Amino acid sequence: MDLASKILAGDVRSVARLMSLIENGEAEGIRILKDLYPHTGRAHIIGITGPPGSGKSTLTDKLTEGYRTRGRTVGIVAVDPTSPFTGGAILADRIRMQRHYLDEGVFIRSMATRGHLGGLARATNDVVDVLDAAGKEIIVIETVGVGQAEVEVVRAAHTSVVTTVPGLGDGVQTIKAGIMEIGDIFVVNKADREGADRTVRDLEMALMMNPVRGPWEPPIYRTVATKGEGVPELLEAIEAHRKFLLREGSWGRKARERTEHTFMELLRERLASRALERAGGNGSLARLVERIARRETDPYTAVEEVLRKLGL
Repeated sequence: MDLASKILAGDVRSVARLMSLIENGEAEGIRILKDLYPHTGRAHIIGITGPPGSGKSTLTDKLTEGYRTRGRTVGIVAVDPTSPFTGGAILADRIRMQRHYLDEGVFIRSMATRGHLGGLARATNDVVDVLDAAGKEIIVIETVGVGQAEVEVVRAAHTSVVTTVPGLGDGVQTIKAGIMEIGDIFVVNKADREGADRTVRDLEMALMMNPVRGPWEPPIYRTVATKGEGVPELLEAIEAHRKFLLREGSWGRKARERTEHTFMELLRERLASRALERAGGNGSLARLVERIARRETDPYTAVEEVLRKLGL
């Protein structure tokens, strides 16, 4: 049985092996992804995002527990900051959600951002597709938590859950406009802290002022994830959003947006790689950079020069 067939059968070791191939940019990984792609598009993808310290990992852990109680299989992609020494994820999946580690119905993967902006690792969408093909019904993407740049999560998820906690500063300054616009559900975690009521009011005000409002009105929930408080209600809200997407025909639109984003990112990456290969021969690229540094030309003209050489 080849690797793709093993993954479709849910073999955990094969899933992990392919993810490593993908993260390392191996050609074999791309070949297997092509075989798996027709078997994707079935999972409900949930993005958990928000400022650092808002309890995203604990919330993900409790949501996973809830889904497992309901008999649903879960894949978790935990996107972590990159270690400056090893290039790997600083927080490993052994640290996160340890009690789910031996559960065959849960697959946890930590990924390093490797400098990629937006809170998501470059290969996140590919890893999500692998989990989807392997039969995981729920896939949770937990992002780094770097602030406004987290808006990229909306392109990967059907349902975006934005978390915050009381005491992170003045009002909702820790949740900027971009984050407010992507949230399908808002969570005030650690709601037993002082200031929770004010945080909820600030969120309500910010949502009322949001110019990008559609038929779905994002609800706000209070949770104390460490105690499991509010998590059952949050699970119901996520399910309600899934049903809304299916009922309103937005599920297909979300899938197309994700497909377009993945295609465009891959196209940019491949075009840039080809351009560098073609333009970098015999040290010509280094000489061009040196000319820019000496102000003999400018970067815009230099790019145009490279594109002309490529016939573009």
